[in-house]
Amino acid sequence: MANHYEDNDDLRFYVETAIDWAPLLKLTDYDGRAEGGFESPEEGIEMFTEILGLLGGFAGSEIAPRWRELDNEPPLLKDGEVVMPQVQVEIFDQLKELEVHGMCLPRELGGLACPLLVMQISNELMARADVSVCAHNGFHGGIAMAMLAYSIHEGTTEFDIERGRISRTRFQEAIEEIRTGEAWGSMDITEPDAGSDMGAIRCRGVQAEDGSWRVSGPKIYITSGHGKHHFVIARTEAAGPDPLDGLKGLSMFLVTAFEDDPETGERVRYSTIDALEEKLGHHASATVAISFEDAPAELIGAPGDGFKHMLLLMNNARVGVGFEAIGLCEAAYRMARAFAAQRPSMGKTIDRHEMIADYLDEMRTDIQAMRALAMHAGWHEEMAQKLFIKKQFMPLTEAEGKALDADLKKHRWASRRATPLLKYYASERAVDIARCNLQIHGGSGYTTDYGAEKLLRDALVLPIYEGTSQIQCLMAMKDTLLSVVRSPTAFFAEMAQVRWEAVSGRGARTRQVARLRLIQLRVVRFLITRLAGAKFGEMRSQPMSSWKAAFAKWDPKRDFALAMLHAERLTKILVDVQVAEVLLAQTKKHPTRGELLDRWLERAGPRCRYLEDEITHTGLRLLEQLEETPDDAEQLEAAK
Repeated sequence: MANHYEDNDDLRFYVETAIDWAPLLKLTDYDGRAEGGFESPEEGIEMFTEILGLLGGFAGSEIAPRWRELDNEPPLLKDGEVVMPQVQVEIFDQLKELEVHGMCLPRELGGLACPLLVMQISNELMARADVSVCAHNGFHGGIAMAMLAYSIHEGTTEFDIERGRISRTRFQEAIEEIRTGEAWGSMDITEPDAGSDMGAIRCRGVQAEDGSWRVSGPKIYITSGHGKHHFVIARTEAAGPDPLDGLKGLSMFLVTAFEDDPETGERVRYSTIDALEEKLGHHASATVAISFEDAPAELIGAPGDGFKHMLLLMNNARVGVGFEAIGLCEAAYRMARAFAAQRPSMGKTIDRHEMIADYLDEMRTDIQAMRALAMHAGWHEEMAQKLFIKKQFMPLTEAEGKALDADLKKHRWASRRATPLLKYYASERAVDIARCNLQIHGGSGYTTDYGAEKLLRDALVLPIYEGTSQIQCLMAMKDTLLSVVRSPTAFFAEMAQVRWEAVSGRGARTRQVARLRLIQLRVVRFLITRLAGAKFGEMRSQPMSSWKAAFAKWDPKRDFALAMLHAERLTKILVDVQVAEVLLAQTKKHPTRGELLDRWLERAGPRCRYLEDEITHTGLRLLEQLEETPDDAEQLEAAK
């Protein structure tokens, strides 16, 4: 029987060897206070291995063989309700029996108390079998964990410190429904005229005289939006003239879309499913347009905190998409490798032809690199979230509090740095690798016989949902440049240190990674210098401590134009450097990982040098053209 966990040595390396489970397990068990907690990290690893082995076997033997059914039997909209295809119903009935939806919930809420990273890894196993199943599965346990996280953040979860357990949490009944597989939820953000621009959201949240809230308005492209529980972003304050003002008036609500009468079974709806999207891929996943009309809603936190709460949920979702993309890439790579190994051409199988061998080598290297980045991002994001919980509930001395705050800041920054890079890199490469798989299959790939074209169709949405690739690039660019603005002295000190490491660092690999970092730093220095323009000329005569105030007066629409133009190129360099750093750290602990680092550096070095040349020598012509008024453009065209 096929097992998507047991046949993947690179994945098993992380679960069984490389991931530092000890601090995660201690925090998951409330700083080691939980009743029935793991006696040792080894006990936890043994359990995680069993769970992932079980899910890997289920994915390989029960989901993957049914890919054609899943692709050819989409959900239907009948009498205002979504009817799921029988194949999807059967798969989720089996998952319900396996009781995996509460995998990461605390024991006192009926869960297995696994770290979130275990659930993220299970996303890869599911996505390798079928992305529709992976996507829908994520809205079971993931929404339950979001309910718990929001309750903790808003202070409506009560904790018994002595017994090391949650004594009460706000959404406990809904969490139990999801844990048992009786319900699931969704995240409702996008609207007809508000996609990446959340400031344009018009769905309204209105408070009645008795203090209760009601939500009204449409949402579109909602994955698994036929579920019962909906986290809805709605406007509670009017948007101002500045686009950024629109984010300040958003609030987060939990809306119950319907209730089923336990005696009659009759469904009472507080929403209307307006349409079921017909998509290029992800055919077995229901994507709906839904409207709320005066629907009863529960406010999460305070009015106006919607964007902040959305980011909390979105960070985990973006890490999840990273793992989902890895699973799809793994499927495409293995399909391409197997086909190439048995397809003869010109006296040998095509995997022995140089170009095809190079394709396969690059696919393998990229998959292992994105998995390294995913594990890094997922670990730091979970450490940050659970340190926050510890800060909320655990008794701490002043010294302990300061140490915790320092750790929390470190993990938050590591996650903030890695998450957009993971989302961008994994989703974009998923499209490339699926495309390459189809090409290796030749004419056979263009038919529906092998499933290569299905993987490409399924991959195409990954750079779009949970924040487009362009949004990830703008986030990464902004954080990178603003970190220099906030501490220019540290930036130049880092540059001096990296220059030294590039020449005198201990070991050839350390020097190679330093040279890669030096490219990144040169590019950042170039962008900062060019963006500053006349300001930089003024600032050179001022102490560096005054730079922050000068930068704060910039007009982002005008002054950041060059950085926005090159944001994607910069992000590609940031990915190459971050992966190299992660793999170098692995190699120092596990020398056998050096072979992977070497493969990565072999490709990353030339790539980064090319990107540096593009950034430093292109773009000005286009920016000058964009600055022209429509009248100027018409005159130029007429003159031609």
